[in-house]
Amino acid sequence: MTSARLSRGGRRDLTLLPKAHLHLHFTGSMRHATLIELARRDQIPLPDALVSQWPPELSAADEKGWFRFQRLYDVARSVLRTESDVRRLVREAAEDDVREGSRWLEIQVDPSGYAARFGGITAFTDLVLDAVRDATAATGLGVGVIVAANRTRHPLDARTLARLAAQYAGRGVVGFGLSNDERRGRTEDFAGAFAIAERAGLLRVPHGGELRGPEHVLACLDVLGAQRLGHGVRTAEDPELLARVVDAGVALEVCPVSNVALGVYSDLTSVPLPTLLAAGATVALSADDPLLFGSRLAGQYATMRAAHELDDAQLADLARMSLRASTAPDDLRTAALADVDAWLTTPP
Repeated sequence: MTSARLSRGGRRDLTLLPKAHLHLHFTGSMRHATLIELARRDQIPLPDALVSQWPPELSAADEKGWFRFQRLYDVARSVLRTESDVRRLVREAAEDDVREGSRWLEIQVDPSGYAARFGGITAFTDLVLDAVRDATAATGLGVGVIVAANRTRHPLDARTLARLAAQYAGRGVVGFGLSNDERRGRTEDFAGAFAIAERAGLLRVPHGGELRGPEHVLACLDVLGAQRLGHGVRTAEDPELLARVVDAGVALEVCPVSNVALGVYSDLTSVPLPTLLAAGATVALSADDPLLFGSRLAGQYATMRAAHELDDAQLADLARMSLRASTAPDDLRTAALADVDAWLTTPP
């Protein structure tokens, strides 16, 4: 085996470990260099936190902290001005994922956040799906789109987005989500939107169990019928609930670097990945918003390897779980799982 296929210290290279990426936000996937370039092109002023002080110091421990995070996200979204910008973002996200070892990406987008500039939610969704097709052709990466509602907006808006997602079920849209600050709004009010998604056969993937604890995970399961949880990491705080999640096969999209950046945990060693794995939970490590947190997909595996002294067999298991929890086509999943075995059986 050549040195190019090994990481320092003789451990296998995590960028070569086949995996699926299940929790990546649209604007948050943007390259930092692309953000700077597009902002300069249109003379859009960027705060220091997105330029000289990047990646920004963040916290969501209180409403003010989350507001600052959301403001930075909104500024970043504002640099996407043309169809070419959108296509570039999707292509670069796919290129970056391929370099990180990803075989399948599920990218999450709220079309209403872009509708005013791109001709409405339907026109923007068409644009994204066309960009995804082009990116797949160029990179070979399989990509599915998750349409996500914003829980800070009216629940009727979520129903509109759920109907939109349903129209594209089987045509590139694979799931329906609910994002933004999970401390805002009433989760129960979004049950109608998730019922629409369920009838359309879409995967139901709300955010839950990051900024709020087990009680909100329970609401996502009972009220929204969650089949996967965006984050879900705080399920570890309630053994009985964790056992239920395991029994139901609900996968957790754990994003360690963003958990720490937002103040959910004090450091990476505090992210309770060992507790989740010991209970038998399905965990898909994901990057969330690399633009704001500064770490992409392989970095999540690397930080958990270092923080919890995971060996390559455990990392391979995490990769397998991400693939099995994905909506990837069966042939893609089967081939990627075989390649995980090959990665692990090649001696370091």
